[in-house]
Amino acid sequence: MPTSPAAPGSTALAPEIAARLKRTEDGLLPAVAQQYDTGEVLMLGWMDDEALHRTLTTGRCTYWSRSRREYWVKGDTSGHVQQVRSVALDCDGDTLLVKVDQTGAACHTGDRTCFDAGVLPLG
Repeated sequence: MPTSPAAPGSTALAPEIAARLKRTEDGLLPAVAQQYDTGEVLMLGWMDDEALHRTLTTGRCTYWSRSRREYWVKGDTSGHVQQVRSVALDCDGDTLLVKVDQTGAACHTGDRTCFDAGVLPLG
Protein backbone atom coordinates (compact mmCIF):
# COMPACT_ATOMS: atom_id res chain seq x y z
CA MET A 1 0.00 0.00 0.00
CA PRO A 2 1.11 3.60 -0.54
CA THR A 3 2.93 5.37 2.26
CA SER A 4 1.60 8.81 1.36
CA PRO A 5 -1.41 10.24 -0.44
CA ALA A 6 -1.23 10.44 -4.20
CA ALA A 7 -0.03 13.75 -5.57
CA PRO A 8 -2.70 15.84 -7.33
CA GLY A 9 -2.81 14.87 -10.97
CA SER A 10 -1.10 11.50 -10.40
CA THR A 11 -4.35 9.50 -10.44
CA ALA A 12 -7.08 8.71 -12.91
CA LEU A 13 -9.37 11.30 -11.32
CA ALA A 14 -10.97 13.32 -14.10
CA PRO A 15 -8.94 16.54 -14.62
CA GLU A 16 -12.08 18.69 -14.52
CA ILE A 17 -12.87 17.34 -11.04
CA ALA A 18 -9.27 17.52 -9.80
CA ALA A 19 -9.04 21.17 -10.89
CA ARG A 20 -11.97 22.08 -8.62
CA LEU A 21 -10.45 20.60 -5.44
CA LYS A 22 -8.79 22.72 -2.76
CA ARG A 23 -6.74 20.26 -0.75
CA THR A 24 -4.94 20.57 2.58
CA GLU A 25 -1.14 20.90 2.51
CA ASP A 26 -0.90 17.10 2.63
CA GLY A 27 -3.22 16.69 -0.39
CA LEU A 28 -6.38 15.70 1.46
CA LEU A 29 -10.00 16.79 1.62
CA PRO A 30 -12.41 16.09 4.48
CA ALA A 31 -15.24 13.80 3.39
CA VAL A 32 -18.41 13.84 5.47
CA ALA A 33 -20.39 10.59 5.19
CA GLN A 34 -24.15 11.05 5.57
CA GLN A 35 -26.94 8.47 5.46
CA TYR A 36 -28.66 9.22 2.15
CA ASP A 37 -32.28 8.73 3.25
CA THR A 38 -32.32 10.08 6.82
CA GLY A 39 -29.66 12.79 6.68
CA GLU A 40 -27.88 11.28 9.70
CA VAL A 41 -24.23 12.38 9.79
CA LEU A 42 -22.19 9.21 10.17
CA MET A 43 -18.50 10.05 10.12
CA LEU A 44 -15.70 12.20 8.79
CA GLY A 45 -12.94 10.65 6.73
CA TRP A 46 -10.17 11.96 4.50
CA MET A 47 -9.75 11.50 0.76
CA ASP A 48 -7.01 12.39 -1.67
CA ASP A 49 -7.46 12.36 -5.45
CA GLU A 50 -6.96 8.60 -5.67
CA ALA A 51 -9.43 7.82 -2.85
CA LEU A 52 -12.01 10.08 -4.50
CA HIS A 53 -11.41 8.41 -7.86
CA ARG A 54 -11.88 4.97 -6.32
CA THR A 55 -15.02 6.12 -4.49
CA LEU A 56 -16.55 7.54 -7.68
CA THR A 57 -15.71 4.52 -9.82
CA THR A 58 -16.41 1.63 -7.42
CA GLY A 59 -19.45 2.95 -5.55
CA ARG A 60 -17.75 2.10 -2.23
CA CYS A 61 -16.20 4.71 0.05
CA THR A 62 -12.42 4.67 -0.05
CA TYR A 63 -10.56 6.84 2.44
CA TRP A 64 -6.97 7.71 3.22
CA SER A 65 -6.05 6.65 6.76
CA ARG A 66 -3.81 9.33 8.22
CA SER A 67 -2.77 7.09 11.12
CA ARG A 68 -2.06 3.94 9.07
CA ARG A 69 -0.89 5.89 6.01
CA GLU A 70 -2.81 3.70 3.58
CA TYR A 71 -6.08 3.53 1.66
CA TRP A 72 -9.00 1.69 3.20
CA VAL A 73 -12.38 0.78 1.81
CA LYS A 74 -15.06 1.19 4.45
CA GLY A 75 -16.37 -2.25 5.36
CA ASP A 76 -13.66 -4.44 3.85
CA THR A 77 -12.65 -5.74 7.27
CA SER A 78 -15.69 -4.89 9.41
CA GLY A 79 -18.48 -5.68 6.96
CA HIS A 80 -19.94 -2.23 7.72
CA VAL A 81 -20.07 -1.11 4.10
CA GLN A 82 -20.83 2.37 2.77
CA GLN A 83 -22.54 2.08 -0.61
CA VAL A 84 -22.23 5.47 -2.33
CA ARG A 85 -25.44 7.14 -3.50
CA SER A 86 -23.96 10.55 -4.41
CA VAL A 87 -20.87 12.71 -3.95
CA ALA A 88 -20.99 16.51 -3.81
CA LEU A 89 -18.27 19.13 -3.56
CA ASP A 90 -19.00 22.19 -1.42
CA CYS A 91 -19.00 25.74 -2.79
CA ASP A 92 -15.36 26.33 -1.80
CA GLY A 93 -14.12 23.05 -3.27
CA ASP A 94 -12.55 22.00 0.03
CA THR A 95 -15.04 19.50 1.50
CA LEU A 96 -16.86 16.47 0.12
CA LEU A 97 -20.33 15.29 1.12
CA VAL A 98 -20.73 11.59 0.43
CA LYS A 99 -24.29 10.33 0.76
CA VAL A 100 -24.21 6.62 1.48
CA ASP A 101 -26.34 3.65 2.37
CA GLN A 102 -24.59 2.51 5.56
CA THR A 103 -24.67 -1.17 6.55
CA GLY A 104 -24.03 -1.56 10.29
CA ALA A 105 -21.87 0.79 12.32
CA ALA A 106 -20.05 3.71 10.73
CA CYS A 107 -17.78 4.32 13.72
CA HIS A 108 -14.74 2.21 14.57
CA THR A 109 -16.14 1.97 18.14
CA GLY A 110 -19.12 0.00 16.85
CA ASP A 111 -21.58 2.91 17.15
CA ARG A 112 -23.91 3.75 14.31
CA THR A 113 -22.33 7.22 14.00
CA CYS A 114 -19.07 8.75 15.18
CA PHE A 115 -21.11 11.56 16.72
CA ASP A 116 -22.71 9.48 19.49
CA ALA A 117 -20.26 10.65 22.16
CA GLY A 118 -22.64 13.35 23.37
CA VAL A 119 -23.47 16.94 22.78
CA LEU A 120 -21.04 19.51 24.18
CA PRO A 121 -22.49 22.15 26.52
CA LEU A 122 -23.02 25.65 25.13
CA GLY A 123 -22.25 28.83 27.02
